[in-house]
Amino acid sequence: MNYSINQLPDRTAKPREQGYTMVMDKGMSLREVEDFLEVGAAYTDVVKLGWATSYVVPNLKRKLEIYRSAGIPVYFGGTLFEAFIIRNQFDDYRRLLDQYQMEYAEVSDGSIDLAHDRKCEFIRDLSKTVRVLSEVGSKDAEKIIPPYKWISQMAAELEAGAIKVIGEAREGGNVGLFRSTGEVRSGLVEEILTKIPGEKIIWEAPQKAQQVWFIKLLGTNVNLGNIAPNEVVSLETIRLGLRGDTFTDFLDMDAVDPMFHPAAKTSKPGTSMPRG
Repeated sequence: MNYSINQLPDRTAKPREQGYTMVMDKGMSLREVEDFLEVGAAYTDVVKLGWATSYVVPNLKRKLEIYRSAGIPVYFGGTLFEAFIIRNQFDDYRRLLDQYQMEYAEVSDGSIDLAHDRKCEFIRDLSKTVRVLSEVGSKDAEKIIPPYKWISQMAAELEAGAIKVIGEAREGGNVGLFRSTGEVRSGLVEEILTKIPGEKIIWEAPQKAQQVWFIKLLGTNVNLGNIAPNEVVSLETIRLGLRGDTFTDFLDMDAVDPMFHPAAKTSKPGTSMPRG
């Protein structure tokens, strides 16, 4: 960091198993990737090439090289996996991973109806050669999955070999973990956490309010995904309590300047905690 500030929460260091920031690349150019990495590489743990953008984006090989040179692993979006599976091209998908020397793969069923036992077979198969991230939840806003199914599927997919499970929200943050308005299904999240360790879950949270909600609930080192490249630095300040949304969440109020103590604020009208 550029200078020292006291009373900041402890942030895990890369390479980390907890505190992931997963960034979604929706089709950035090579120059955009380079610009993003100049400021965001230190705070990015893994990048997803959203959907099947890897099929249509130019200079894919060069893009992967740029990410790798910055020490950032990349994986193809789960929709691409589903596009191969529904066409009975799983072997072709595996060859694709080999061709581009991918270290990660996403297994999902958000757009297709895939028997869960079969999904776990794909996870077991792929986990022999790559690190598997499996996604739970539907992209269909009308398909509401009860909490017990989220829990049972997450547990089974971790058992099958996934290193982490991803809670579905799409790039808009309006399905799966969230209502159509973007509001968190808080009861669902809290019930999941009674059975699945938080460090094993990446919560897709593309909206700032969603990121703030998870950080307030689970702390600085919660795993968050589907973060826009231009929001990575902003998210890091939220994680550290250096933005108004979490400004006092990590402070020891007994150790701050007395003028900001609640009693002092009561006795001196007009004094307020600065926001920024």
